[in-house]
Amino acid sequence: MLEHLKKDVCEIAKKAQREGLCKHKSGNFSCRDKDSGLFVFTPSGIDRELLTPRDMIIVDKDVRVIENLSNLKPTSELLMHLKIYEKRPDVMAVAHTHSKYATSFAVLSKPIPAIVYELQALGAKEGYVPVAPYGRPGTLDLANKVASVCIKSDVALMEKHGSVGVGKDIYDAYLKVSYLEELAEIYYYVLTLNGGKNPDILPASEIVKWAYPKEVILSKQ
Repeated sequence: MLEHLKKDVCEIAKKAQREGLCKHKSGNFSCRDKDSGLFVFTPSGIDRELLTPRDMIIVDKDVRVIENLSNLKPTSELLMHLKIYEKRPDVMAVAHTHSKYATSFAVLSKPIPAIVYELQALGAKEGYVPVAPYGRPGTLDLANKVASVCIKSDVALMEKHGSVGVGKDIYDAYLKVSYLEELAEIYYYVLTLNGGKNPDILPASEIVKWAYPKEVILSKQ
């Protein structure tokens, strides 16, 4: 079932390992199939370098495992993913990582402000990357807290935990958590160079104004 989505999720899970956004079996990924409403999840506690598309697990919205060809457990964070999908019908994929710089600010429960305009690409409607309050991993409490924050932003920090990003597909969700890690790294260096003080911050009203330049005349194919 859903072989193309299994392949995509497996590919991104391996990419996260190679690029350092997830290490030591941490992090998890999922996507939603528009037609069936089913979800593809990475398994729990498996070295991603050993993963194959066959190892991906299909789950329904009621948290029932529908297909499990390798007899593995789905990620223990599946409640968080499913709750995000419930709150955000437009979201088709979720990426949860433990990248170093983003997680550092998550440990401090410190939102990341709009220090560069690229924040507009992360769907942060209020002009900053928010932090979801602490919840024990794998619990419905955590799921509800993260999903509530993801209503106002496509990326979020998870207090004492890591980061999460959502998107139109698994590649989009992963791109957003990658951008988030880069933004967190830039913010770290800015604070270091600026004696721990925030630089001037772009207001939310400016962030939401971005539009493709109307002066460009696109040819009709």
